[in-house]
Amino acid sequence: MSDYRIETKCVQGGYTPGNGEPRQIPIIQSTTFKYATSEDMGKLFDLEASGYFYTRLQNPTNDSVAAKICELEGGTAAMLTSSGQAASFYSVFNIASCGDHVVSSSTIYGGTYNLFAVTMKKMGIEFTFVSPDCTEEELNAAFQPNTKAVFGETIANPALTVLDIEKFAKVAHAHGVPLIIDNTFATPVGCRPFEWGADIVTHSTTKYMDGHGAAVGGCIVDSGKFDWMAHADKFPGLCTPDDSYHGITYAERFGKEGAFITKATAQLMRDFGSIQSPQNAFYLNLGLESLHVRMKRHCENGLAIAKFLEANDKIDWVTYPGLESDKYYSLAQKYLPNGSCGVVSFGVKGGRKAAEEFMKKLKLIAIETHVADARSCCLHPASATHRQMNDAELEACGITANLVRLSCGLENAEDLIADIQQALGE
Repeated sequence: MSDYRIETKCVQGGYTPGNGEPRQIPIIQSTTFKYATSEDMGKLFDLEASGYFYTRLQNPTNDSVAAKICELEGGTAAMLTSSGQAASFYSVFNIASCGDHVVSSSTIYGGTYNLFAVTMKKMGIEFTFVSPDCTEEELNAAFQPNTKAVFGETIANPALTVLDIEKFAKVAHAHGVPLIIDNTFATPVGCRPFEWGADIVTHSTTKYMDGHGAAVGGCIVDSGKFDWMAHADKFPGLCTPDDSYHGITYAERFGKEGAFITKATAQLMRDFGSIQSPQNAFYLNLGLESLHVRMKRHCENGLAIAKFLEANDKIDWVTYPGLESDKYYSLAQKYLPNGSCGVVSFGVKGGRKAAEEFMKKLKLIAIETHVADARSCCLHPASATHRQMNDAELEACGITANLVRLSCGLENAEDLIADIQQALGE
């Protein structure tokens, strides 16, 4: 559906029924698939034929939904994962292993930071965290001879910094490595990172893509543009024979367009099994069908609440890239001209205790470990999602003790403002 606009792709991308076939994507709730001969199945195991043999690796429902997200992002191949965390892990571990190094923006989601700084460090992969506002010189200085990728978020959660994708892509490519972008908050409706030089895009589909708090999931999309063979010495997993698949060299067999996702499926999904259930993929697709409509309202509500908070004398500060006063307004206008997201971060005057008291008094807006939902919710990151960080790490992520992350849903903005007013004691 490359000739259609993104709104049409949201509704109809990824799956086209034949004559008399189901109009909605079928839920193939089966672990296994039948074949007539061992030879037929053997071709699948040798990656010589396409098809399905075990849902831990691939499933028709999942592939249809992944194909839709691939179309939305403008990529060449995609895969669903069980969560956004799994997508972040696979996207890096697919090309980096023990003894390797990765450069990452410091203002990333707390769970991703912990995955990189703690868990993957135990696996022998070192990460250097740089400010998203760093200069090209500072970014260049973070690279090492064994650097294999650069990672960042289009809109950071919850700091709401906007990454200069072109700058990070330029430096990554100068060092012969891909740029991986988590595009969860912006969604492809707001920004398509491949158009700005990114190579791999990840999503926590649990957020805006699902949009209803119904199904945990993740996705990885490949742009199909990074030339792995041109940097074969850096990426032996893609550019040398894989003994576990009879000596297949992914970059040669599947080219730039398919090597990354094929390897992630054939190796990582096979061994780690972080598959998204077909039922969850079905729910995800329902959310995708209205993504373009919902994102417009999320952004409208986010901007309205941000403007209200900015003018309120009980609020210490407000971060929202759609505000003209925001530090990242110019970058948002470049990368997110149609609106950023529905998430607003702000500080309540009086510190941590004042922020916690404010949240206790909310009636319509719920306290949840969630974000980017149809229903408005809020969270105190310092005592929740980023609880494992010390003060210095929190500061590096752009998080203060009084920070409240408010995710504006699809309700009437005036009702949300009224709830905030009463919680502030106005």
